[in-house]
Amino acid sequence: MIFDTHAHLNFFEFDEDREDLIKKCLAQGIGLINVGTNFNSSKKCIEIARENVFTSIGLHPSNIDSEFLKSMEDLKQTEGALEKDFDYDKYKELTRSKSVVAIGECGLDYLHKPKGTAKKELFKEEQKRIFEKQLDLAEELGLPVIIHCRSAFDDLYSILSKRKIKGVLHCFTGTKEEVERFLSLGLYFGINGIIFKIDSEEAIRNIPLDRILLETDCPYLSPPMFEERNNPLSLKYVIEEISRIKGVPIKEIEEITYKNTKNLFGI
Repeated sequence: MIFDTHAHLNFFEFDEDREDLIKKCLAQGIGLINVGTNFNSSKKCIEIARENVFTSIGLHPSNIDSEFLKSMEDLKQTEGALEKDFDYDKYKELTRSKSVVAIGECGLDYLHKPKGTAKKELFKEEQKRIFEKQLDLAEELGLPVIIHCRSAFDDLYSILSKRKIKGVLHCFTGTKEEVERFLSLGLYFGINGIIFKIDSEEAIRNIPLDRILLETDCPYLSPPMFEERNNPLSLKYVIEEISRIKGVPIKEIEEITYKNTKNLFGI
């Protein structure tokens, strides 16, 4: 079996064929971790969970109802209501489900930020505070964290270096130097179809195989050779590209990443 450790089959894009697609994935030996981005989508992950279809719950930084981004009309939300804050107890209640194996997707995203130095700093502090609350929950429950980071590696490292967190840097887009920094914290690195869009070969060559996790981030980041809406069935193209970059047989990539998935998420 192989695992898509970061899928969003809970999203509306899969409303028409979700059940058929999950059955097809399982029949082809592909297990899933569906990842929530706010309370509604996290709850949906639990509702569609079953054997080898697991759940992560969390509040994505782009789903924070920030007063500092009110004027940025280009940021459209499609997966339920924005949330003013991370409701610790409400999310903790979701972890009563045995399908929940991680906290996230949570983290820092500074790609879109308000104008003005003061507003930018307040915007960043708001994201950090909400991220730290989710790290607190992960620590309390002994769960790993699925971490989103965009244009914020320095602040992310500063936060995580002060904690003993186990987790994965989802959709890793960092440099060789950032690989070394986050390896020192014991983190895993999620590799998906974004490797076909950016130059990540040097970074991937420097990630040990026992620290790589496979993911798709579907319905986003479809590999160029996979013409339909992205889904876990495209994982084979990511595996093939990792195999090419690292000079390691496909079978070995599959076996080691499956072991990594079990080690991190306890499944």
